Parts: sequence; C-alpha cells; structure tokens
Amino acid sequence: MYPDPVELAAAAAERLRDLIAGPESTIGLAGGSTPGATYRRLAQLDVPWERTELWLSDERWVPPDHPESNGSMAATALAGVPATLLRPRFGSDPAASAYSYEQLLRDHVTPDRYGVVLLGMGTDGHTASLFPGTAALESDLWFVENWIPQLEAYRLTATPRMISEADLVIVLVSGAAKSAVLADVLEGPADRYPISFVRELDSVWLVDEAAAERLTAFTIE
Repeated sequence: MYPDPVELAAAAAERLRDLIAGPESTIGLAGGSTPGATYRRLAQLDVPWERTELWLSDERWVPPDHPESNGSMAATALAGVPATLLRPRFGSDPAASAYSYEQLLRDHVTPDRYGVVLLGMGTDGHTASLFPGTAALESDLWFVENWIPQLEAYRLTATPRMISEADLVIVLVSGAAKSAVLADVLEGPADRYPISFVRELDSVWLVDEAAAERLTAFTIE
C-alpha cells in the first residue's frame, strides 16, 4: 500500500522495470492517469527494452492521435524509449480492427514469452474496457470490439480469456472514490464485478491508502 498516486506509480514502474529485466516478455498496457504516470516514471529508468514488446489491453475507438487514445497516451509517456508498442489499426469497422489486432497479438504474445497485463479499475468495477453487462465479458476470443451502452461508444478490449492467460496481472487502483468497490471486489461476492475474475489469477494489487481504506483482510501491496 502506498501513501498516494505518485508513490504508487513509482512502485509500479519499478515492478515493471524488474520484470522487463527478466525473461523476454510482453506487457499489456492499461489506460488511465495512474498507468500514465507509471509509464512516464518507467521511461526515466534503466530498462533493457530489447527484451520486451508492449501492447494495449484496451483502446478507445478514436483516431490514433486523438487525445483520448490509450495508445497515444502510452506512446507520449514512453517517448524516447526504444520499445515496440503494438497498436490496433483505426478504421471504419471496430470488429475488423479488433480481429486484426488479435491476429497480431497471437503472433507476439506467445507462451514462450513471459506475459504481463497491467490493469486499472473503474468506480463501477470495470477493467480494460470490460464494463458491466457487456458482451466482451463472455467472449471466447482474445480481443474484441465492445459496445458500451452507458458511454454510447465502442471500445476495443482484451477479454477475460486473454487476460487469464497472462503469467502475471498487475492491478493499479488509486483514490477514495474506488475504495468501496475495491473492498467489495476483493472481499465480497466472487463474480459481482467485471474485474472480479482477476482474483482467481496470479495477480498483484498495487493500491494507495485512499483506495485501501475499506479493506479489512485482503493482502495488498
């Protein structure tokens, strides 16, 4: 547990640095403010980038240079580092884009490489772009387009099936606004929220004090 989002991002960057320094790896990147701060800190560290490739665990259905694009955010935060960032292609059809990205990921995110997925969590318990009640939660594919009724928008997202195949999942959660949901996710019913399936995986939850204020028993970092 960390005192604030700044220390949380620093710890997450150091954890990723250590993983990249190990076996050849792939890392699925999350969107959001805390992951963004993590990438900026990671870009300042001594990292053997030649051992890893990066991909996006989800993306908004916007042009690649759009300010709300997760890929654009990650590329900007990691500007200057010699890392390969695999991004989905934007076009007229989100389903086709998701399909082509899945094929690309299957060529790169392979069992011989250590697979890490970085995730965040929303105040509704969503992770990646797996929102409550959406079709992607039940998909047998790796990466799909997902219509989000509450946002009236498409997102592209890794599915629980793909995330479950990772060797390690790292979840970053910060802020008091998420404390009640975080406590329910980790200590409540096993399947109430989209992110709940991560509890059954090899996962590390990195949280700040504000997010952890309602936890009573779950072991966190």
